[in-house]
Amino acid sequence: MKINHLTTEKRNQNTLDIDEVTSLEVVRKINTEDKKVPEAIEKVLPEIASVVEQVVAAFRKEGRLIYTGAGTSGRLGILDASECPPTYGTPSEMVIGIIAGGDQAIHTAVEGAEDDIEAGKNDLLNLQLTKNDVVVAIAASGRTPYAIGALKCANEVGAVSVALVCSQDSEMSKVAQHTIAAVVGPEVVTGSTRMKAGTAQKLVLNMISTASMIGIGKVYSNLMVDVQPSNKKLIQRAKNIVMEATGCTHQEAEQALSDHDGYAKAAILQVLTGCSPQEAKDLLKKHKGMLKQALQEKKR
Repeated sequence: MKINHLTTEKRNQNTLDIDEVTSLEVVRKINTEDKKVPEAIEKVLPEIASVVEQVVAAFRKEGRLIYTGAGTSGRLGILDASECPPTYGTPSEMVIGIIAGGDQAIHTAVEGAEDDIEAGKNDLLNLQLTKNDVVVAIAASGRTPYAIGALKCANEVGAVSVALVCSQDSEMSKVAQHTIAAVVGPEVVTGSTRMKAGTAQKLVLNMISTASMIGIGKVYSNLMVDVQPSNKKLIQRAKNIVMEATGCTHQEAEQALSDHDGYAKAAILQVLTGCSPQEAKDLLKKHKGMLKQALQEKKR
């Protein structure tokens, strides 16, 4: 198997002496290379936005966003998926992360798992993949068999298939309907794609999930109005969100939140319009959770 041609496997000419310099110089070199990551992502913003539009459309059809990958790439998908429920109040099955080798591979490398193309397909079929879903296969090299199997499965089912890679003209890009190629260049330590490539993947996944949640009304202005108040910090955040959005007092925010079991979005609608708790719930349901649309109707 030849991989030397891959950008992620090339030697970085700026770090050939990294084993000879001081610790300060080592971290300075790493920092210099890390600065290239947002520049690489800036070049593919249109591709990211296109994928976001696909995800928003999928969510509106009760479809899912499914991340899949091996190693670091798989773990990053799981991380992004796991943070959506507490931040945006989504059900756990709305954004899903799967990793080659199963749950064990989250903590410990499962050797050979990334080379199983059939597993990439079967793991998606086990989720009852449908044409309403979006599958984002993640692999820095763009050649991981497990990820390719996932993309092929998505295409066969009729789901939207997306390759998130860090190499140009990759094998995965030839299979996927959409490709996001954040080419960050050779790593500080040759082939250590948990570094720049992993950072790029994390930033792109942040963009996809965040922008998609904004698209379906999970954010009002820049406030996470669907936050789940599941601990003391988030309970206080919900109160702060209601006060920020409405200008009400702490006591008024507490009362409105109490009327809605801690649900900030409905509390905001109630405070801003003076409607009853039930009317706030009905309006949000009518407008599928879009707070601004509910407010506009109430103001007419």
